[in-house]
Amino acid sequence: MLENVKNLRSHDKGRTFEVILRSLREDLGYSVHYKVIDGAHFVPQHRERILIVGFKTPVAFDWSILNLPEKTHTLREILHRTDGTEPEIASDEDRFFDHKKRRVNSKYTLTDHLWSYLQAYAKKHQAKGNGFGFGLVKPDDVSRTLSARYFKDGSEILVYQGGRKNPRRLTPRECARLMGLPDTFKIPVSDTRAYKQFGNAVVVPVIRELARVMRPFVCEPELQQPELADLVT
Repeated sequence: MLENVKNLRSHDKGRTFEVILRSLREDLGYSVHYKVIDGAHFVPQHRERILIVGFKTPVAFDWSILNLPEKTHTLREILHRTDGTEPEIASDEDRFFDHKKRRVNSKYTLTDHLWSYLQAYAKKHQAKGNGFGFGLVKPDDVSRTLSARYFKDGSEILVYQGGRKNPRRLTPRECARLMGLPDTFKIPVSDTRAYKQFGNAVVVPVIRELARVMRPFVCEPELQQPELADLVT
């Protein structure tokens, strides 16, 4: 199972992807299937990634057997709750969220200088007719793709905090949730490291679902013959 950005298919006019497929099929002997899937089926994040699966023996694998739920998730599911229901995570303590004050720690709110810079940057590019700029989101929205550069300014996903307060970055815990990781997942590294790692990660429920449908073809010999595809439910 391989994963990469969806533009891998078009890189260098498709030649890069052709080399990858040829290597997998001809050099390594895999029967290869690929598809672009949006993580928004499982989490409130638009994250389109190309997934490539290969089997040493030709099988009747079909992407239609994946269970891809409707895209109904919103950021409300992953944002820290300020109504007193935010779970206390022992490994986090109050690193990201102040439970007594019921609020996200202030260090995640953008400084006046950074917020002014991002607004000016967006206006400059809007004047040129392109779409560069920050992504301001509210609880009922779906975010842009979380990237490994999120630690720099958080511009692709900024949480609206009202007209009188600058927006804020997601906390590393919220980033973990955005990637489909449970709150039992420990974050022992610095915020910068965490942002980089989550931005480079896969959406866990997507990979779990793909692994679920791949498993029978790997573990059940009778399914390693294409004519028996009707055995898969």
